[in-house]
Order: sequence, then structure tokens, then C-alpha cells
Amino acid sequence: MSRESVPDKSISKKKQASREQLLLLLDCVEAEMQAVGFWSDDVPSPEAFKSELPFFYDTMRFEEWVQWVYVARFRQMVETNQLPVQGSDVSPMAEECFKGYGQCCRGVIAALRAFDCALG
Repeated sequence: MSRESVPDKSISKKKQASREQLLLLLDCVEAEMQAVGFWSDDVPSPEAFKSELPFFYDTMRFEEWVQWVYVARFRQMVETNQLPVQGSDVSPMAEECFKGYGQCCRGVIAALRAFDCALG
């Protein structure tokens, strides 16, 4: 066996959280958003979902995108065991978008950060 084909054991890979843990973290994101009044029963228009821009910022507010796109899609991916290889890194955007809200959004940001971390 050549040296090139031997796996490098010194490279540690982050362990992804279990399916149940990921669903619980998504529940936490939802609960935190509900607590600050960002969770809504009003679904955006079908046209709003056709955006091709990051975070659908041309058709939705960030908190709408988190609810109707991010959480909804990740729930579906977790439930069908089809998580993306690259994980998630949405919490920095949440920090930026919720800057003007002061301390009330800390829980939402923390929940999104925990989900980002759990994906590895």
C-alpha cells in the first residue's frame, strides 16, 4: 500500500449532531423567533420564493427567510437525511440583520449559531 493511499488520521473531522439533536435545535430557532415576534402564520407570496439572491433579500425580510426557507428546508433535509456537505454559517448574517434590535434577538442568534455548529 503506497503512502498516498493511507488515510491521514491526524485530520480530525467534526462530528455532526444526530437527527434528533438537529431537529431540536431547529425547534429552538423557531421558539426564539416566536419569543421576539418574528415567527408568522402569513406565508410570503409564491413570487417571494423565486428569488435567486442570497437570503432572498430582494423579496423577503431576513426573519421571513429564516422561517420560510432556512428552517423549512433544513427540517426537510434532516428528516430525509439529505444534509448538505458544507453545513451552515447563517449566524453571522443574523448578527448583522438584527443589530438594530438590541438584546432582544440574542436568543435567535444563539439558536442559529448552535445549529450552525451542530452541522459541523
